[in-house]
Amino acid sequence: MIELDDRLSALRDHAREWAGELRPLALELERDPELIHKHLELPGVSFLARTPIPAEYNPDPVTIGGHRFHGTGGLERVTFCEEFAAADVGMLLAAPGPSLSGVFVALLGDEAQKEWFFGRLLERPTWTFFALTEPDRGSDAAALTSALTTAPDGETLLLSGTKRFIGNAARADLGVVFARTRPGPLGVIAVLAETRDPGFSATPFPTVGLRGNQVSEVSFDRVEIPADRVLGRHLSPTRRGLAGAVAGFNRLRPGVAALGLGVARGAYEYVREHRRALTGDERDRLDRLGRRIEGVRQLVRRAALALDHDDPSLGHLASAAKARAARLAEETTLEAVGFFGAGARLEHPLLDKFVRDARGTEYMEGTRNIQWLNVFQGLSQGRLRHG
Repeated sequence: MIELDDRLSALRDHAREWAGELRPLALELERDPELIHKHLELPGVSFLARTPIPAEYNPDPVTIGGHRFHGTGGLERVTFCEEFAAADVGMLLAAPGPSLSGVFVALLGDEAQKEWFFGRLLERPTWTFFALTEPDRGSDAAALTSALTTAPDGETLLLSGTKRFIGNAARADLGVVFARTRPGPLGVIAVLAETRDPGFSATPFPTVGLRGNQVSEVSFDRVEIPADRVLGRHLSPTRRGLAGAVAGFNRLRPGVAALGLGVARGAYEYVREHRRALTGDERDRLDRLGRRIEGVRQLVRRAALALDHDDPSLGHLASAAKARAARLAEETTLEAVGFFGAGARLEHPLLDKFVRDARGTEYMEGTRNIQWLNVFQGLSQGRLRHG
């Protein structure tokens, strides 16, 4: 069993308290995603706006019980992600902050790029976006068609293409975009883009769940990318392209798994709170759900520890955690509805929201089939043990 130490227990307790302040806003945020702008001073939103930012770029991190938190550690991140998602994953995803882009900037950026990117986020609450997925191609980085061509000055790059299912793009100031400079795997690179530049546009989709995240379609029409905004320009071509994308996703995945875990826990706790009188069969069903949640929590924490220890099995463990957590979220939320009978989703709108949001966890950072393929590779290569 992986238990939290005093430091992470303090973070968990504060995150649970902050998340409790956000839950009453969950349904209102669904109706009006712009509501997030009115609640930037809430402690939970303020914490998310500065997380994760590496210590060397954040001189004033959140301090709890004498402990400093930057949100960059794997176990640290899954701890607060679970707590926020158990309250409302939509509010977590709608909050400003470095989010996915911050992980890639920390991994691939040079010193100047990191100072520029994280400095912007510390000036004021700032939304970011991460753009990889494309229409008809999904998140297959090797099949990207978004293109970077050289401008007449011989240095500036021109970004053209379309990305789809990009969270927060309609409200973001800057973000990371993967595009292609030439055919082949070494032709894929990541760049920093600003939404205020001519040629950028983002249009939110109407979605069933996760409405606060304003998932959008993004278009780039010859958006100018200065040469110093190419991430990994100081790295070899093999480290800054697809390899960089894989390394970044490996680091992201435990946190994404924690979102699914949190959604499942939120639905489970909703049943415990609103169904006080249970039959024997119902108690057994609820107990089984509780045990499943704890089992997946241990897997998520194991993947997070692999990240903290630079374990080579990280990618495969994180894929297993993400696949299990997404399935858990879907099955637990649907089973939770069954405790309230016909009309439950109409009579319990927050529980209905858990069901709809749970479906979104399946598509975050790769679907279940992709994750299981990664797990199979780990088993076949001897990097994972059965059981």
